[in-house]
Amino acid sequence: MIVRVLLCLSIIIAGLTLRRFGFDVGFPAFVVKYGGSLLWGTMVFFLVAIAAAGWSRRTVALIALAIAICVELFRLVHTPWLDAFRLTTAGALLLGRIFSAWNIVAYAAGILLGVVLDRLELPGLAKSQ
Repeated sequence: MIVRVLLCLSIIIAGLTLRRFGFDVGFPAFVVKYGGSLLWGTMVFFLVAIAAAGWSRRTVALIALAIAICVELFRLVHTPWLDAFRLTTAGALLLGRIFSAWNIVAYAAGILLGVVLDRLELPGLAKSQ
């Protein structure tokens, strides 16, 4: 559990760092945009894994994918207050602004990355899960 929390926090920091400094260090827009989406999907996997610690990775991954798809589809819903929130930094990070099927692909890749990271047996840490 502790390893999952630390991984999740590390992924959040990496995603925020990529979004904030990615262009400044010369990463192409594709890497900043979809790298952030990939990390977001990985974060969702670990948040679900933390909340449902006893569930199988497959179940966690399927729930994380369902959440990611719902969040992306929610971008198709427009109301004045929701669109105003999406224009804020928090709104953009939490909900995003524009629907993109490619985001779903990036989220799925991120969830798969989460499964792979979760399966790694880190020396001395694997038993704490």
